[in-house]
Amino acid sequence: MKKKVVGILLCAALAATTVLTGCGGSDSSSKDTASASDSSDSGSSDELLTVDVYDDQANYQGIQSGWFGKIVKDKFNIELNIIAPNVAGGGDTLFQTRSAAGNLGDIIISSTENGRFKDMVKAGLLMDMTDLLKDKDVMKNYSDAITKANENAGQDGVWGIPSEISSQSPEVSADGIEPMVAAYMRWDAYEAIGCPEIKTLEDWLPIMKQLQEQIPESDSGKKTYALSLFKDWDGSSMVAAKNFCSLYGYNDTGTGFVLAKADGSDFQDITDSDGIYVRALKFLFEANQEGLIDPESTTQNYDILSDKYRDGQILTSLWSYQGPSYYNTTEHKEAGTGFMPAFIEDSAPYTAGCYSEGNAKVVISIGSQAKEPERIAEFIDWLYSPEGVECAGQANGAAGPEGLTWEMDGDKPVLTEFGEKALPSNDVTVPDEWGGGSWKDGVSALNFKTVALVDTDPNTNEPYMETMWSSVLEKNNTALDTSWKEWADGAQTTIEYLENKNALSVAAGTSYTQPEESSDITTLRNQCKTTIVDSSWQMVFASDEDEFNAILKNMQDTVKGLGYEDVLKVDMQNAKDQAAAREQTVEDYNNSNSDDTTTDEETTETPEATEAATETPEADEAA
Repeated sequence: MKKKVVGILLCAALAATTVLTGCGGSDSSSKDTASASDSSDSGSSDELLTVDVYDDQANYQGIQSGWFGKIVKDKFNIELNIIAPNVAGGGDTLFQTRSAAGNLGDIIISSTENGRFKDMVKAGLLMDMTDLLKDKDVMKNYSDAITKANENAGQDGVWGIPSEISSQSPEVSADGIEPMVAAYMRWDAYEAIGCPEIKTLEDWLPIMKQLQEQIPESDSGKKTYALSLFKDWDGSSMVAAKNFCSLYGYNDTGTGFVLAKADGSDFQDITDSDGIYVRALKFLFEANQEGLIDPESTTQNYDILSDKYRDGQILTSLWSYQGPSYYNTTEHKEAGTGFMPAFIEDSAPYTAGCYSEGNAKVVISIGSQAKEPERIAEFIDWLYSPEGVECAGQANGAAGPEGLTWEMDGDKPVLTEFGEKALPSNDVTVPDEWGGGSWKDGVSALNFKTVALVDTDPNTNEPYMETMWSSVLEKNNTALDTSWKEWADGAQTTIEYLENKNALSVAAGTSYTQPEESSDITTLRNQCKTTIVDSSWQMVFASDEDEFNAILKNMQDTVKGLGYEDVLKVDMQNAKDQAAAREQTVEDYNNSNSDDTTTDEETTETPEATEAATETPEADEAA
């Protein structure tokens, strides 16, 4: 999508701005596009419609409640019933069961890898949305990205809308001012022991031990642990181990057994004894031997772990949307307590670049059996509107409803007193007129990013991500922020610090998706990944090093006997194709924007808040 076109669209949206009730709240006013107002009216109905949402990304199952549920009900008279494979045991079982019944859901948020998108279309599980969306803003604003994503559908039509659509360069981090992973830890404890250098991942272990000694009990008096894990998101490997690999710039292609460096310089078999994945498993094994891992790691889910972070029971975090998001309240930060990123000297943390073509790996669709698809199309169109991104995107860092969590102060957005207490996901009571209940329980359970949150919100002229707002950045001067800033040699954000260290691995955003593989390879893959995931957990909790090595050897021998080498060959090719696609996407973007002027770039890419993001620390909120 060319920046000139986006700039024109944003200007048009601003020109059409009208006063609306902010995200469905009853007593506030908000700015949004005129088309969003039309959506609210045309989406209304006398009968409440319960919409089953099959959602690969969700970590909650059941009816969407709270403030977001009220917004959706007030605007569309719809309630969302979330069906989440992550909660229902993980894996493909739920997908296969519902697919076999011919009805995956009314709304489908799904991965498209390994030919799944084409398979869903061929099996008649998805509805062609061409007519439903032809007059909608989502099609007008993002037609290039939608067209690109549907090239993989195998049939003409609009069968899905890609996620994370962005107007920015694929070489710009989509994570804002926090990378996907970093070595976050309780800074007050780290500072108390003198902020010792961490040269390697393994050097982090004795420091973790000291953190537990410094903070032996949580805020509620429970025993603390440096690390705590969960199984919800395990796929082809153990996610906890894979994300330690991401500290070194590695990630997989989505479902494969190859870990690739962000810059395409290295590709590793995850079962390699000398590889980064086994190194991560060994690190976790040694951590458990030292009593650093929460013993409930094998049985708890993501939500239970989140509550432990809120209580201060876990002392390190790889993700900013765990430790920092859940514990770094204003009160904690002002007291000098909370999570901030340290640095491991041999690391180069991974961050995903913006998807200028949209992220075709995850799409949103309407199910073929959906009742009242017109109302559902109105809702999906709203999700891609500025107001929809503000509200539904709050789960990933957007500001939430205007009038509740934020308001305009002159020409700049600022957090309200409620917003400062509630964001990003705190247990704060919501006013009854906004739905009541706890703020954190009302956050959108869709967990689906429609538009890149680092892009400019035409309602505010600043990024959707509230941690990038100039007004928020100016307030990052608590005792915790000041301490970290001094340690970071003048860097103001995590990404700025890593860039100063030449230690940030940006994987250019690309719409590449893995092609469909043969049924034989799929069968072998499923057998192998079960062995790899189960063995990985067993290695972490092995009784001693001999048992660890024995389990590793048995895993390698078992998958080899299952045909692992055939699957690895496919995955290695996919990883290399993805690396080539990243290079091509960057080249295409640069070529398509080479004739744009500086004025265009300032209009669509570099608002004041984005520039300010490199001037004030922000290591306390979700990426």
